[in-house]
Amino acid sequence: MRTPVGTTGISASGGTVELVGRRGAEWARVATGGAGLAEAIALLDTAEQGAAHADPVYDGAVASGLPSAPRFAAGQEILWRYGRVIETARVVRDDDRGLVAWTPSASARLDAVPADGRRPREVPLAQRSLVPWRAVESTWRGPGILRVAPTGKPWSVWFFRRDDGRPDGAYVNLELPHRRVGGAQAAVFTRDLVLDLWIDAAHPGEEDVWLKDADELAAAVEQGRFTAEQAEAVRMLADHAASDFIVDGTWPLDEGWADWAPDAAADVPLRLPATAAIEAARRRSGRTSIDG
Repeated sequence: MRTPVGTTGISASGGTVELVGRRGAEWARVATGGAGLAEAIALLDTAEQGAAHADPVYDGAVASGLPSAPRFAAGQEILWRYGRVIETARVVRDDDRGLVAWTPSASARLDAVPADGRRPREVPLAQRSLVPWRAVESTWRGPGILRVAPTGKPWSVWFFRRDDGRPDGAYVNLELPHRRVGGAQAAVFTRDLVLDLWIDAAHPGEEDVWLKDADELAAAVEQGRFTAEQAEAVRMLADHAASDFIVDGTWPLDEGWADWAPDAAADVPLRLPATAAIEAARRRSGRTSIDG
């Protein structure tokens, strides 16, 4: 018997989840509004985004959908930047459709954690954006992960796998459309938008689709990270992702990325580059999660 739509629970990472639909079935909207994709993005992609990255190179970053956006070569090492969180990745493919990149297990990353040593989910939700934080270097835990960033879209799709290599599901990370920098500082810049969708690997063609961290989005409004209008725009992005590719199982779900595996050379863990920008990022901190 299938889990009923509307079922709620806690994810493996500790966030709340709700079963909101299934692939191939009619989608029940997450948002109450129905704004177009460009309108929803405009509410979220504000001028203050550059300050979140705290790196002058961001000023020269080009939107991925523009003809002038730099392209990355297969095998090239890049940074995947979420403001104070910086991750490493190795390019698998980059073309008009989007960027595909692999992060091997144990690859280096910079994270932002509570300054008092707690893990982020150990901080009560009502305080999570209000405690002091600091940057720490860590590594990607668990099996490596393949990420696909469709050009110009406000999401990336992460293909998770189990320890034995079997597909575990696809995680739709709602985030701002990418901006790119090429050359020695090759990177994509985006911002995480809290709310996510999880497409379970079971029942191929009719996979369960779960909405993740709706409570964290509500708390982000209460704590001043988003306005209520912006939070509604994030929920609209979830609906657009469903209509764009999830319900019908179109790209990138239909290209076999869930079963893709790197060769040995591509699976070597990545390190953060020894640059002034990374050293400055290591020293970042803030009085609250909204500052710094």
